[in-house]
Amino acid sequence: MSDVTQKHPLETDKARFGIKKPAARFDLQGDMSDDERVAKAMENFAKDINRTTATYMESCMHCGVCAEACHYYTQTKDPKYTPVWKLEIFKQAYKREAGPFAYFYKLFNLKKEVTIEQLEEWQELLYDSCTMCGRCSMVCPMSIDIATLVGQARHGMFKAGLVPHELHAVAERAEMEGSPLGATADVFEDRAEWMADEHDTEVYINKEKADILVTMSSIEIMKYPNSIGATAKILNTLGESWTFRTEGYEATNFGMMSGNVEWQKHSTMKLIDAAIACGAKLVILPECGHAYGALRWQGAAMLGRPLPFKVMHISEYLADVVESGRLKVRKVNQKVTFHDPCQVSRRGGATKAPRIVMDALGVDLKEMTPGADDNWCCGGGGGVVTIHRADELRYKVFELKMEQVAKTGADTVLSTCSNCRQSINDAKEHFQWDKNVESLLELVADNIAEE
Repeated sequence: MSDVTQKHPLETDKARFGIKKPAARFDLQGDMSDDERVAKAMENFAKDINRTTATYMESCMHCGVCAEACHYYTQTKDPKYTPVWKLEIFKQAYKREAGPFAYFYKLFNLKKEVTIEQLEEWQELLYDSCTMCGRCSMVCPMSIDIATLVGQARHGMFKAGLVPHELHAVAERAEMEGSPLGATADVFEDRAEWMADEHDTEVYINKEKADILVTMSSIEIMKYPNSIGATAKILNTLGESWTFRTEGYEATNFGMMSGNVEWQKHSTMKLIDAAIACGAKLVILPECGHAYGALRWQGAAMLGRPLPFKVMHISEYLADVVESGRLKVRKVNQKVTFHDPCQVSRRGGATKAPRIVMDALGVDLKEMTPGADDNWCCGGGGGVVTIHRADELRYKVFELKMEQVAKTGADTVLSTCSNCRQSINDAKEHFQWDKNVESLLELVADNIAEE
């Protein structure tokens, strides 16, 4: 890795000035006492313990298979990053309060009470060093969904006011302003108008009736706005009846990532209500992995009944219209590799879709090893990319991705997740990496074949 890595600035400063590495930091929200924080965490851990959770907790054999599947453990060899260890405080709560032998665990103190010191320590394990990518869940011989359990453990952490402050801040901003990055409805409309001019196409907003509701992520709106124009160009070429709706356009769900179920539901219901309001039969989710998981797989739970419309990730929609022959694309003479977003491919099931699109484009696809559902995470999911104290560790695990890409011989990395794109671009700048990172959606829009 000597050709693509460099020392982290912190290490350089330590060598030059003899500066000690800062002590581990934990963040607090609210003015609760330590005892109140522990009580809140335990109360909300208990709320998430059901039959499925209990089965998971009782099934772990401590075999260690999940460790080798985790990019944090693989890159550091630190046992604290073993995925199942990240659930230890959740497991302590279960064993002492809800398990079949809880009486004996309490009586003989076989599982100690959770302490505030543990909660503070586990803040890093549950947030900074877990992207909930699901690679550990995939390899577990007992089929324990560790990634989902980490998400549930975050519920208790949020209620206890123990969320990394950057992640809490963007989640709170999303709840208060409608967008974690300030992409309010007015900002979105301005950017949509700009992209309509840039791409010489119509961008429909707030149509009373439409067959398709289209959504965007805040990262796309603020950092990669060409996604707006690219989506509009494709839908208009196909003659679709579609619209954005200003009451439900932001698909990113930081409530889910931070652990606040109420905020998660509020964000999800905006999209559901917007789709119902315009009579949409289909909701297209943007190039955003966690947005896909939040609505596609958890939306019905938030609504309390089956969704009254179909949900598709943009890559699934593109695969459908390309494979059916509705959308014709030009061949692209380009050697690429493809980064599978964890929440779209491994966790979402839409692994085949982008490959159908890339095949139609005729790109020279060089698959990563391991790839597809087994691909390594970009390291920035689950809100990790927002947490600055996690940067050093995130860059360390990103070296896996650089190794993967280098072995393919490709100069360009395609992906279908704007969060992955942001995470990879950030690491690209840090390492002065010479690879290009591009959007599959934008590549399609740029290569629509003339009739």
